[in-house]
Amino acid sequence: MNLGLAGRAALVAASSSGIGLAVAKVLAAEGADVAICGRGSEKLATAHREVDAAGPGRVLSTIVDLRDEHAAAEWVRQTSEAFGALHVVVTNSGGVPFGPVQDFDVSRYREAVNDNMLPHVSLSLAAAPYLKEAGWGRIVMITSESVRQPHTGSGLSSVARLGVLGFAKGLVDAFGASGVTVNVLAPGFHRTPILDVQYGDRVEERLAEVAARLPLGRIGRAEDLGALVAFLASEQASFVTGTVLLADGGNTRGIG
Repeated sequence: MNLGLAGRAALVAASSSGIGLAVAKVLAAEGADVAICGRGSEKLATAHREVDAAGPGRVLSTIVDLRDEHAAAEWVRQTSEAFGALHVVVTNSGGVPFGPVQDFDVSRYREAVNDNMLPHVSLSLAAAPYLKEAGWGRIVMITSESVRQPHTGSGLSSVARLGVLGFAKGLVDAFGASGVTVNVLAPGFHRTPILDVQYGDRVEERLAEVAARLPLGRIGRAEDLGALVAFLASEQASFVTGTVLLADGGNTRGIG
């Protein structure tokens, strides 16, 4: 299937590793020009090489702290200027500490909103004029399965990511007439470096436990998410907007 992404200009946030990097590589393989960002120069340089090797398009890599709304807006502007347009915006953000809701004070919730929710807002608002000017656009916000079923063990993430869902819903009507779709991708457990940090030396044991309780019996792959983003960003998804697409291996049993 031709997804119609060849020659499109895409921006993928938090893309120096993990899910963001996987998304960038799939979009590059489909022929898009891809802008990536990260906060560490060494990881970003490695990611640049991987994305560049994945496809024929141009790659732009920039050190950006997405918690800074002005830096995020400037990255959007520079990307549009470098590629001559902007068509696909994939918003993504880093993780927050794990723990139940009562383990954190108000200041930590404020940090979670700043770190985990507001980057989606600032990037989308900054990209809006460029997407409308192009007359064709896709915004895909990567959140978590917690927008379907908040987890008791991830209080900060659940609260912040539900804010992303509310913001995305508000954009659907605002952008619809201009040919821009807005969708939320809600992944569950996928094998990314963040899980090594979360589980430490027990990572393989813990992931086997998680896989055992999933209907599919396995953990997701980062490239699984990349393929879903590519579809939501494609010509074929032109009538898909305002959706929350679960990709959690059936963990939340989101039917009905």
